[in-house]
Amino acid sequence: MNFRGRTKEDPEINLIPLIDVLLVIIIFLMLTTTYSKFAELHINLPTADAEKQPERANEIDVAVRVDGQYLIQRRPVAFRDVATLADELRRAGANMKDPMIVINADNSATHQSVIRVMDAARQAGYRQVAFAVEQATK
Repeated sequence: MNFRGRTKEDPEINLIPLIDVLLVIIIFLMLTTTYSKFAELHINLPTADAEKQPERANEIDVAVRVDGQYLIQRRPVAFRDVATLADELRRAGANMKDPMIVINADNSATHQSVIRVMDAARQAGYRQVAFAVEQATK
């Protein structure tokens, strides 16, 4: 009997059955999971009863009307693109130190109109943007 000449074989693990089992588990989990819709999520937003802040000298008032017309410091501005709106904001705040843009948007104004003002403020280099809202009645 010659035991010294024997070579040991390395055990081999077959991964294909393991992968098959994992795929079956994944398919089972996908089929049994219930998905909720975002439309079913009900959110009640908070309200604030803050006092009206006094007007400051370094505010640039930007009004957005329901028809998409912009008014900067109560002066109508023809909108061509965001760059021209940014130029108008720079002109309005030329002699102000670190001005703040206050957006007074109509309740029915489009979201895109407000985003244009925010983008123009960013292009003009203004870092402070605030939104004016009506105070909640009790």
